[in-house]
Amino acid sequence: MQSLKKWIPIVHWLPKYQRNDLRGDIAAGLTVAVMLVPQGMAYAMLAGLPLIVGLYASIVPLLIYAMFGSSPQLAVGPVAIVSLMVATGVSRLAQPGTGEYLLLATLLALLVGIVQLGMGMTRLGFLVNFLAHPVISGFTSAAALIIGLSQLKHLLGIAIPRGGIHTILWYTLQHISDVHVTTLIIGVSSIAMLMILKKWQKLLPGALVVVAVGTTLVWLLGLADAGVKIVGVVPGGLPSPQLPAVDGDAVLSLLPIALAISMVGFTQSIAVAKSFAARNQYEIEANQELTGLGLANIAAGFFGAYPVTGGFSRTAVNAQTGARTGLASMITAGTIALTVLFLTNLFYYLPYAVLAAIIMVAVLGLIDVKEVVFLYRVKKSDLSLLILAFVSTLTLGIENGILVSVFASLVLVIKQTTAPHSAELGRLPGSTIFRNIERYPEAETTDGLAILRIDAPLYFANIEYLRDRLQKLEHKTTSPLHAIVFDASSVSSIDSSAVTALSEIVKNYQRRDIQFYMANVRGPVRDVMKRSSFYDLLGADHFFYCIEDAIKHFHGQIESIENEAPRGIVIAQ
Repeated sequence: MQSLKKWIPIVHWLPKYQRNDLRGDIAAGLTVAVMLVPQGMAYAMLAGLPLIVGLYASIVPLLIYAMFGSSPQLAVGPVAIVSLMVATGVSRLAQPGTGEYLLLATLLALLVGIVQLGMGMTRLGFLVNFLAHPVISGFTSAAALIIGLSQLKHLLGIAIPRGGIHTILWYTLQHISDVHVTTLIIGVSSIAMLMILKKWQKLLPGALVVVAVGTTLVWLLGLADAGVKIVGVVPGGLPSPQLPAVDGDAVLSLLPIALAISMVGFTQSIAVAKSFAARNQYEIEANQELTGLGLANIAAGFFGAYPVTGGFSRTAVNAQTGARTGLASMITAGTIALTVLFLTNLFYYLPYAVLAAIIMVAVLGLIDVKEVVFLYRVKKSDLSLLILAFVSTLTLGIENGILVSVFASLVLVIKQTTAPHSAELGRLPGSTIFRNIERYPEAETTDGLAILRIDAPLYFANIEYLRDRLQKLEHKTTSPLHAIVFDASSVSSIDSSAVTALSEIVKNYQRRDIQFYMANVRGPVRDVMKRSSFYDLLGADHFFYCIEDAIKHFHGQIESIENEAPRGIVIAQ
């Protein structure tokens, strides 16, 4: 039963459901539904899909996530970044608006779900940690800019061809005289209204307000006859479950973008989920999140929808209006299902300019200017990663931008582990505390003795760095070197290659009559050293609890290890 509760969270929370939570869940579910109806249609438009598909993506996937996801407040559904990625990937294989395009989008949802489910079942949620936050911020900001510019055609009423940002901007400037003024007024007014409501009435569903106002005005004033483009007929009815047409060539073509959406979607979702978990004091399990999202996307593929993930703005509203359990998402799904069954005729006169305004305002918050300022002040090397991801995404496109972003993250990880931080230590006056002599100029050093600390696990990729660091330390000393104390307090693990290389280093020092001491060795590191020849090579009397004892042994103040057993080598820890 415990295993079932772990893999199917609804089995855990539903039997213990509190009546006191019902009011909040109902309020949150209805509020998010009101918000998601116009957003779902807008994001479907961004993805190049029929508007109804955005609503399909807001029904069954939400029910599935509510059963299998680990966050009671995460609002899953269509989001801007994933919608753009769908458009980018699928448009290379089919023309947007065609039946083939829709089939490929549903197949893509299935592939994303399979990838995420596989990662969750094999507990690969940690892989998201390889995407550095500055890189994600740069990619997201660039994608937001691309999304905003892609909506200019609907905002201005100009038939701008698909392409990069330079193509969009250049074409817009060349055809600025073709702007449809009425469409522009509707779009700009909608943007202004959304921003005002967002600032002053945060709990009021601004997207629904502008949809209602825009649709009503177009209908009353007959603006469709004046050239304002409207969505027209939105088909009603719920989709029947069916397996997307699986074609081998299509699967291979879609797999790269499916992998990218899986990682980006999960990264966004887990970040949002953890943020609200911290605020409301509950735990999020990354691998269970992958499982929940994976099953939700598989359901999206079976029910004629496209990939979904967690959205920040809807999750914020969900939490603020009282969501306590996954029942809130179920209520959202039920409300949207009723909308699809009975209310789609109300959207006939909805202008595309209003949907464009909803998208533009939504992605405005994704452009992370605060992060740029923060990184400039705190760490400029991280800022360079953000800029690299931003520029590469803008210039090379979404897919290539993701590849560059992932590569940059991996390079950062490799750099930090192959050339980790290290420090030569000295004793603070009148104490047994040892600190970096570059940060503490008053720290005292001893002639003929050097103390080195490496702040990283030791493994095959960074052992040469340790060797070079020791050589530089030896060359730096003004007097002949007689002993080295290696502070291993920050070494959490060591592999066989590092132990072998360390043995060679010690043998070299022994040939030159230079003592080598190990201090503050952690249990797992010591275990590896004991299983190898390194422990016997160095000798038990050269391992110490602390740097101070190693120095005393060097000065002859500790004659033998037996006399200092409580403070000598760590036998058990």
